[in-house]
Amino acid sequence: MSTELVLLAVLMAAVTYPSRALPLLAPGIERLPPRALLYLRLVGPAVLASLAAVNTLIVKAPDGTRGLHVGIEAVGVVVCILLVAWRRNLLLGLVAGVALVAVARLAGLG
Repeated sequence: MSTELVLLAVLMAAVTYPSRALPLLAPGIERLPPRALLYLRLVGPAVLASLAAVNTLIVKAPDGTRGLHVGIEAVGVVVCILLVAWRRNLLLGLVAGVALVAVARLAGLG
């Protein structure tokens, strides 16, 4: 394991821990304005969506350039989003999206 990855993990923990510890450190957080509570509730899904988008739509060419790629992975993300919006169940959406991509790759489509 590279020391750069260890440093990255420590940096990620230092950045994400305060947001997770906020309810413990500030017990009066329920008294925040409704807009602030709505914003804080949507941060996690927004980060998850951005990670999914970058990891499925951006590819790196052998010459180092990055480009847009729309393949079976993008279809899996769309299926996940639609299922989560419809059923309000993140686990169901994730399992369906991953299963779709796995079956497509097994069939040689991806």
